[in-house]
Amino acid sequence: MLDLKFINENQAEVKEMMKNRGLEKKIVDEFVELDEKRRDILYEVEQLRHRRNVASDKIGQLKRAGEDAEDMIAEMKDVSDRIKELEDELKDVEEKVNYTRLNIPNMYNEKVPLGEDEEDNELIRKWGEPKDFAFDYKPHWDLGEDLQIMDFARGTKVAGARFTFLRGMGARLERALINFMLDFHREQHGYEEMFPPFIANDSSMEGTGQLPKFAHDMFKLEDHELYLIPTAEVPVTNFYKDEILSKEELPKYFTAYSACFRAEAGSHGRDTRGIIRQHQFNKVEMVKFVEPETSYEELEKITKDAEDILQALELPYRVVRLCSGDLTFSSAMTYDLEVWMPAYETYREISSCSNFEDYQARRAGIRYRPDPEASARYLHTLNGSGLAIGRTLAAILENYQQEDGSVLIPEVLQKYLGGQEIIKPPQK
Repeated sequence: MLDLKFINENQAEVKEMMKNRGLEKKIVDEFVELDEKRRDILYEVEQLRHRRNVASDKIGQLKRAGEDAEDMIAEMKDVSDRIKELEDELKDVEEKVNYTRLNIPNMYNEKVPLGEDEEDNELIRKWGEPKDFAFDYKPHWDLGEDLQIMDFARGTKVAGARFTFLRGMGARLERALINFMLDFHREQHGYEEMFPPFIANDSSMEGTGQLPKFAHDMFKLEDHELYLIPTAEVPVTNFYKDEILSKEELPKYFTAYSACFRAEAGSHGRDTRGIIRQHQFNKVEMVKFVEPETSYEELEKITKDAEDILQALELPYRVVRLCSGDLTFSSAMTYDLEVWMPAYETYREISSCSNFEDYQARRAGIRYRPDPEASARYLHTLNGSGLAIGRTLAAILENYQQEDGSVLIPEVLQKYLGGQEIIKPPQK
């Protein structure tokens, strides 16, 4: 979240940020009004406490001198009652201040282009050329069913819409992708592998910015303040929650596989076919904890780490910088990697790599000490998808399909599949 002092001293800039993100600016005025009320109450409480302390000394002096102190004692009882009343009011106002503050998004970096939606994102670079098919190619959902590696109807029967069974080579290819990506990030990029919980408490969800703003997109466990995670970013970032790291521990890189769960309440029926937008999906995540001075250099590196996966799989893609209106709530700057999907005849997001600066660290209380004698500072956090597994599987099916209905397996995955080179349609 943003610093209290920063919001109060830069109200115009914060409102401009809200406007350029397409959000209501009035929350800034609500915050300032509540915070001013908080400070007024706190000032009155401090004055009354001082008055009570002075009176307590005076009462002691009167008693020692054998003089009557009953009137002053009665007066201080009224003061104590007023302090208690104000303290209760202060607690309520502080909760409102904190809630309002948690709903103010991050300031974006000056390099972020202004715009309303994905149409205004800035193209940074492209890699690879989309294949020119000499036959009528199929979308991944038709390929999946024809190859008998995806079963959408039974997924819906068992769990509801946007759940899918992967079977046979579909399940094996999904697992191969997970292992390949984890191995690649660990061996080639120096990440420490982690296997996190797939459930997180509300404090952790708040720490990374999912709560309170996006509660409607979460799957909450009934009768518990626990949620199914929407990404491994949540548990891995909160690994250091309320801790102070030393300078020598930074930078710290983690990579983690997790199943991810999203209600997708705001998707409005988009991408309902296939496995592009599921309620449950797999993802390999990259998370970084770094010093503030290096975080934008680290953003370029984490983006390149995600690109290396796509290049190894030989999937055409492009990199775009998100505009202000398309930027995620907690991010100061984000690069999206978009893979070419023949069935859509366009590029679709397969990874987001973001620098949150100190926004998440401030919410989660993650700090570091630049040297043993220095005061602790908030570090910077970054994360990137490395990659979304289901979307990668879909991209492989569509880009590697053959005229006879078979699908070639990318060379880098074959060792994870016992040397198998192709997925063939079942014999009729």
